[in-house]
Amino acid sequence: MKYTNRKDFLQTSGLLLAMAITGSSFDLKKKMPLLSFSTLGCPDWTFEQIIDFAASNHFNGIEIRGIQRELDLTKCREFSTPENILSTSKLMKEKGLYFSDLGSSAAMHHQDTKERNKNLDEAKRFIDLAQKIDCPNIRVFPNNLPKDVERNATIDLIIQGLSELGEYAKGSNVKVLLESHGELVYVADLQKIMEAANSPNVGMVWDIVNMWSVTKEPPATVYSSLKKYIYHTHIKDLKVINGKEQYTFLGEGETPIFEAIDLLYNSGYNGYYSFEWEKLWHPEIEAPEKAIVHYAKVMREHFRDNN
Repeated sequence: MKYTNRKDFLQTSGLLLAMAITGSSFDLKKKMPLLSFSTLGCPDWTFEQIIDFAASNHFNGIEIRGIQRELDLTKCREFSTPENILSTSKLMKEKGLYFSDLGSSAAMHHQDTKERNKNLDEAKRFIDLAQKIDCPNIRVFPNNLPKDVERNATIDLIIQGLSELGEYAKGSNVKVLLESHGELVYVADLQKIMEAANSPNVGMVWDIVNMWSVTKEPPATVYSSLKKYIYHTHIKDLKVINGKEQYTFLGEGETPIFEAIDLLYNSGYNGYYSFEWEKLWHPEIEAPEKAIVHYAKVMREHFRDNN
């Protein structure tokens, strides 16, 4: 029988301990989702405030939907010149943060040529910016189904817009993502659009609550039909009080939000879970300092407890 001397024992024990520590931290890292938040929730913060807050609260990324109420990001100081873009990217890198998505206001449903071109041009400027700052996604809207236009004609316009933007983004690392939003929140409509657009540079932002609050379609039904198109998500919660929807902190509403989150996680979704606290549109809701911190805490607790 071969005996192990004390020196060999200590070396072996140290190696096993290191492997155990490395393995456990790897597993923890692997199991934790990528968290980001939309700047829609902090409309009055400077860019420096945004990234400092994100870093200090251990977020992985930031979804930029305006800075200090300027929604056209190409007009924001941080992205207005090549020098400023370089400086902004450097700040993000220093904080260990990534851009998860750029939220444009571009809507694909417009029929009027002038309005349509304006929206398409905005989306193209966002694609160009995303490529420069190594952001994987830009968001566009479907958005409305005007009563005075035949429904399928509007859906065709949305498909054409996405196809044009997908072609524009071809050869870049940027995906153009249609958010489930406005009057296009039913699975059948979104599936039809995604199948017709049929581009590797086109996909979806799954806003779970936007869909469920209108359609009440179960997350499992939605996800089974749309999962191959989903590259980014918007996470939020709400409840109905006296017939009106009111946003709540995550987990305090009545939506099946964690059912959707778990579907994503268990299927291997590797995109961001991005908190969309709509403070810009709803100034009466809680301050971002409270809501965004609460989001990160609840998400991390949920994944530690359930996975």
